[in-house]
Amino acid sequence: MAETETTLCFPLRSRGSDDAATDEVLLIEKRRGLGEGWYNGPGGKLEPGETPRECAVRETREEVSLEVDPDALTKAGELTFLLDGNVHTFCHVYRTRSFTGEPTVTDEARPEWVSVDDVPYDRMWDDDHLWLPGVLEGKTVVGEFRFEGGTPLDEAEFVDYDLEWNGSFEVEG
Repeated sequence: MAETETTLCFPLRSRGSDDAATDEVLLIEKRRGLGEGWYNGPGGKLEPGETPRECAVRETREEVSLEVDPDALTKAGELTFLLDGNVHTFCHVYRTRSFTGEPTVTDEARPEWVSVDDVPYDRMWDDDHLWLPGVLEGKTVVGEFRFEGGTPLDEAEFVDYDLEWNGSFEVEG
């Protein structure tokens, strides 16, 4: 398995009237750590004994103060990130429309609701524009992304990728 196992969670909501409803996704601007200053979904590293689903719920609560129903999380992706030919990170991606609370700024993240049509891909990881639009449309994805140039990953060069759409995932414990 990867050096690091992580999660990302993408809360979604509809805004406006039924005739002109717009889907929005909650993104965070990272305030520290890997990817500082970039946008992504809430998420982070699994703790010992924690399932990916539990991690996604915990990280979303810690980073933006939303309570997510773990049973309402939909697994949307499994992403493997290689750095200089070695597995660096394995990421479980979730989406949900079931949560309570209002997003709150924390030491780790500044949350922002963004129209799914206006996601700031120019302020995100180089690979996000390849897989995130499909995830936000309801698809599932398995991806492998290759970076070169040494650590840290956020300073390495994105060089290649493989994507498989609409597969299924093993059931998590």
